[in-house]
Amino acid sequence: MSQFFQIHPVNPQPRLIHQAVEIIRADGLVIYPTDSSYALGCHVGDKTGMERIRRIRDLDNRHNFTLMCRDLSEISTYAKVDNSSYRLLKSLTPGPYTFILKATHEVPRRLQNPKRKTIGIRIPDHPIAQALLDELGEPLMSSTLILPGQDRPETDANDIRERLEQDVDLVIDGDNCGLEPTTVIDLVDGSMHIVRKGRGSDEGLFK
Repeated sequence: MSQFFQIHPVNPQPRLIHQAVEIIRADGLVIYPTDSSYALGCHVGDKTGMERIRRIRDLDNRHNFTLMCRDLSEISTYAKVDNSSYRLLKSLTPGPYTFILKATHEVPRRLQNPKRKTIGIRIPDHPIAQALLDELGEPLMSSTLILPGQDRPETDANDIRERLEQDVDLVIDGDNCGLEPTTVIDLVDGSMHIVRKGRGSDEGLFK
């Protein structure tokens, strides 16, 4: 059965953030709030955690997983970013956007798209997500909490706990954080293509 932490969405309690990160470091799978919706997360090296996310969401091996990063400097460790892509990332982060980029050798193959060798990258604008990343000191491997048969993410932490308490190790209640997933922008090969329209506005992106 999972643990359940109620963490303040604006001023996260350091003690609870520390405990949550200890669970992540011990190969725990957590559900946490972001600036677009709730997400599933584990540390990058947790292969079992990735498979647990696949089972919960009923994903195939073509799914692009996302690395939740602290800042732009961390992105360059895990993704290949040219100058034009960097300018776009700088203008849109932190925020509710996921960027598809070519992965570097630092990204385990199992996290990459098997054909394109890409990875999703994101910098969230949410105090709890940022506090977790700061405490962890590395990216969270993440996926939006959209359950099989649904087209919208889950939004209520108590409902999430009731449905998934046997499947994850921690549910963080950070209040309602929205029900739209991120806007996904593919930046591979120097072009820009919006794969999914979500919470992040696409206004002005193609000017």
